[in-house]
Amino acid sequence: MLHFGREKVKDKEVDYTSLNQILHTGKKIINIGYFMAIICIILLITYIVKEWKIITYLQELLVVISPIFIGILIAWLFEPMVKNLEKKKIPRIICCIFVYLLLIGIFLLGTYLFIPSLISQVKDFVRAAPTIFESLTDFIIGIISKMDPNHMIEVSNLKKEITSSVTNWGMQFGSELPKHLFMIGKSIFSGGLNVVLGLMIGFYLLFDFERFTLFVETIIPHDWKDGYKVLSHRINTSLRGYVQGVLIVMLLVFLTQCVGLTIAGLEAPILFALFCALTDIIPYFGPYIGAIPAIIVGFTISPITGICVCISIIVVQLLENNFYQPLIMGHTMKLHPVTIMVGLLIFQHFFGILGMVIATPCIACIKVIVVFILEKFQPLSNFIETTTEDK
Repeated sequence: MLHFGREKVKDKEVDYTSLNQILHTGKKIINIGYFMAIICIILLITYIVKEWKIITYLQELLVVISPIFIGILIAWLFEPMVKNLEKKKIPRIICCIFVYLLLIGIFLLGTYLFIPSLISQVKDFVRAAPTIFESLTDFIIGIISKMDPNHMIEVSNLKKEITSSVTNWGMQFGSELPKHLFMIGKSIFSGGLNVVLGLMIGFYLLFDFERFTLFVETIIPHDWKDGYKVLSHRINTSLRGYVQGVLIVMLLVFLTQCVGLTIAGLEAPILFALFCALTDIIPYFGPYIGAIPAIIVGFTISPITGICVCISIIVVQLLENNFYQPLIMGHTMKLHPVTIMVGLLIFQHFFGILGMVIATPCIACIKVIVVFILEKFQPLSNFIETTTEDK
């Protein structure tokens, strides 16, 4: 351990305390540099992707190779589980079959428990939609009337315009309903076929995952192999923990939100709980996006229902922030909240909602790569960290 004090070296006094303070300040500056480097790289990558229209080509490519992508994702996610089972002297093929049976069993159980109720609630919600719309219109008109005591806005004309616009939209939608149903059916069939193919590909990839990783390593130049192993391990650990954690948190949010919205008396609670769980994948902003429709519909039913919906959402968010996230996610991504928020804004600007979904894992990968590069090419940072820790 290094220890700096005041010593006599060749009859000259060296102030090591001041040197430690300088090195400590240098470390802070380098940390700021890390943050700025990550932001600059994100901006550069997003600019290149947008200007070269890479995202458009990637979308078309992903549609074509989506079964392969699904298969790789499944194999990548469940590889640790298969490895743990292999450690118990179970053949790998049996491990893969067990994992797939477990996955299919969970899917079928969820389908049996929630899909019939979800379909029934969607039908009930569609039947109640005209009443909800009328109540929502009266609610908006009431707010406008309170904000306009001098009656500068013709409330009756405004209500007629809103009703007319919605009626015209409904008639247009009804005339094009067969076309929309055909497109939805086509998308469901195509998506289901891709998922089935992806599951089949994922099974074979999961069985030969080690052989696949060895093949990738053979492509890497010999001098880069050690660095590739370290970097890939860091990225895999960070991303796998994030994806698994997000899926578990989404499931818990869905279940607790179902209970809370049902108690609150909201129409179609499973539908709104599912929407809240899906939007929860977006950090910070997602819970508010998912809460808005439920709160609006709740207040159109009655003020008490709206207040109960707000209480339910607040309770679930408190559970998520204080229990779900710390216990399940922990410090998986190790990202500062400001970094995440800036990344969300940048990715949303360039790629919309999809950008907000992929922002956090992309930023985490960029950070891991930047830190790895700085470790290789800036040995001074290690010296500064050592001296400040031993101070």
